Amino acid sequence: MAERITALFVKHCKRPGKYPAGGNLYLRVRKSTRNIETDAVTKSWLFRYSRFGKDTWLGLGPYPDVTLSDARDIATNERRKKWQGIDPLTDKLARRTAARTAHENMLTFAECAELYIESQAPGWSNSKHVEQWRSTLNNLAGPIIGRLPVDQIDTALIMRCVEPLWTTKTETASRLRGRIESVLDWSAVRGYRKGDNPARWRGHLDKLLPRPSQVVRVKHHAALPYTDVGAFIRELRLDKGVAARALEFTILTAARTNEVIQAQWSEFDLARNTWVVPAGRMKSKREHRVPLSAAAVSALEAVRGRDRTYVFPGHKRNSHLSNAAMMQVLKRLERTGITVHGFRSTFRDWCAESTNYSADVAEMALAHTLRDKTEAAYRRGDLLEKRARLMADWARFCSKLAEPAAVVSIRRNTG
Repeated sequence: MAERITALFVKHCKRPGKYPAGGNLYLRVRKSTRNIETDAVTKSWLFRYSRFGKDTWLGLGPYPDVTLSDARDIATNERRKKWQGIDPLTDKLARRTAARTAHENMLTFAECAELYIESQAPGWSNSKHVEQWRSTLNNLAGPIIGRLPVDQIDTALIMRCVEPLWTTKTETASRLRGRIESVLDWSAVRGYRKGDNPARWRGHLDKLLPRPSQVVRVKHHAALPYTDVGAFIRELRLDKGVAARALEFTILTAARTNEVIQAQWSEFDLARNTWVVPAGRMKSKREHRVPLSAAAVSALEAVRGRDRTYVFPGHKRNSHLSNAAMMQVLKRLERTGITVHGFRSTFRDWCAESTNYSADVAEMALAHTLRDKTEAAYRRGDLLEKRARLMADWARFCSKLAEPAAVVSIRRNTG
């Protein structure tokens, strides 16, 4: 038999034995242990070399997973190791041990998620945001990928996480996908996984799932029509509680809930009618100056002296109002169809439809970040004087009841 066997011989050979393929490479053919009553065989590759004066057979892998060409390349590499003074079997065992150790030390997705959250938490606005991340990843992703090594997460597993929710709870599913993507990006940078991010939307999952906007319409926070705000404020002022004053102040300043309930007296300069919200409490992570109307100052005066630190203190000592406190006021007033955040939309609608103030002034009053990055780079001022006039006008509007539209009677001309 020729020493160098061919690929065709390897494919059709059924007789058990070892067949030389050149360069100390051999094809081993053995009867199958699974089908002993048939002529089925298994084939694998061996590399023969001398180790401590004895013939040693090193397995190179099964056929057809390893082809004849592959086996010859591997055998060449093993011969090269011998020339370099490296024992092939010792090297193989060392690499196997290293791979097993690496696998045992590999972090799971759940572990990476927790480390990612811990690394980002100092930059997030509040502890509630941290718990929302944990809840989303633990409850929705955890049962499927939580215990898996993070380097084993692939597209199929991501789809198992998000696809069941995509058409019924689209916003939740989209948020889940984005958070998984962030964890996997962090894991890659840290060296715990390699390759593309299977949770990436653009150019990847967008080929498998419809856009969220195609599945469900975005639901905005329920807002009170601005024509009804005067009547609402009059009703609100009958409630003398701290939460009611916090809600009134929120409406008059068009601020966000957390900006208000965590407000401290040290942030206010009532001599200049100004409130400076620290960057750490702002969504934009930038300090924000708020001009205070006379009505907003009156809301502050109504709660002065209740606490040395917090403007709107909670029931517990050294605490501020909870996130739900102002919503409870709305419930007491039987205004369950609107939200606290929705008053920012009420304010913005009033600006657009009932005033001549520019959109820039209105957007800056809401502490919105300019979408145009070039314009944002050149914008240095915060339009405080213009915003002071705007907020004074808003306060006056909030103190008035909307006048009913005049009804003109049209009489039929019978002459």
